[in-house]
Amino acid sequence: MLASLAAALLCAFCYGIASVMQAIAVRSASHRSQAAGPGVDPGLVVRMLRQGPFLASIGIDLVGFVAQLVALRRLPLFAVQAIIASNLAVTAVFAAWLMRAKLAVGEWLAVAGVVIGVGLLGSSVGTQGAARPGPEFEAGLVVGVFAVGLLGVAVARLPDPFRTPLLGVAAGLGYAILAVSARILPGFAPGQLARDPASYTLAAAGIISFMLYAAALDGGSVTTATAAVVLAETMPPAVVGVMFLGDTTRPGLTIVAALGFAVAVACAVALARFGEAGERSGVRNAARHDAPGAPVGRRAV
Repeated sequence: MLASLAAALLCAFCYGIASVMQAIAVRSASHRSQAAGPGVDPGLVVRMLRQGPFLASIGIDLVGFVAQLVALRRLPLFAVQAIIASNLAVTAVFAAWLMRAKLAVGEWLAVAGVVIGVGLLGSSVGTQGAARPGPEFEAGLVVGVFAVGLLGVAVARLPDPFRTPLLGVAAGLGYAILAVSARILPGFAPGQLARDPASYTLAAAGIISFMLYAAALDGGSVTTATAAVVLAETMPPAVVGVMFLGDTTRPGLTIVAALGFAVAVACAVALARFGEAGERSGVRNAARHDAPGAPVGRRAV
């Protein structure tokens, strides 16, 4: 149990650190001034691949993803997803330290709230349920991936203020499917992965969600998009875990777990602007126009 909690915390830490490193890499690679108009710099990604911090951040993201898989093997979905959402607190703290992004008093309180919420979860969480889903559940995940993709295509055509939050919701639902798929994997042996449909829904959901989140950031509000993602990727898996997979808390600590979950997620939403580290602080030049396909603050796998 302690090892799984440590893995979940390591995951959040890795995702948060990688976010800041990716923001630093984009700032260093960007040739665009803030006065420049919107558009895409075609050479930005190539220059980023020459940046040591960016390459290191991809490696850190991969470590975080492996830690997420380890955590999901033992912990309930509601705990893992809430702890992963706390990566925005890690991003905020490191952005304030490394990139001199200014945090308001309320944001420091939100960081503290994330820590308190995660602490409450850690003290009350039980083991993951032993229920094994049947073929119908796996088929539902396949349908869910297609539904998320179709939803993303549909809402991408909408004008703002509807487009950005709905794309964020679609991306979050995709990340939710990724988490559920990872949770029900029977193992990590190549033969098991090749035979299990959850392996394919995991990969497909990750790719689709990354693309939808990038689309949400392209000309949309980072705060709005990230808040929608956080809510959509934490709430549904928590419900699915409790209702279908047998996730529980320690005896008598259900209220404590619910409070910890609510506090951690609410405070993570309050830090949503760090979904693209430091947009308002000026640490990136025209962040939403420089790299619409490389959203900072989300996992790159």
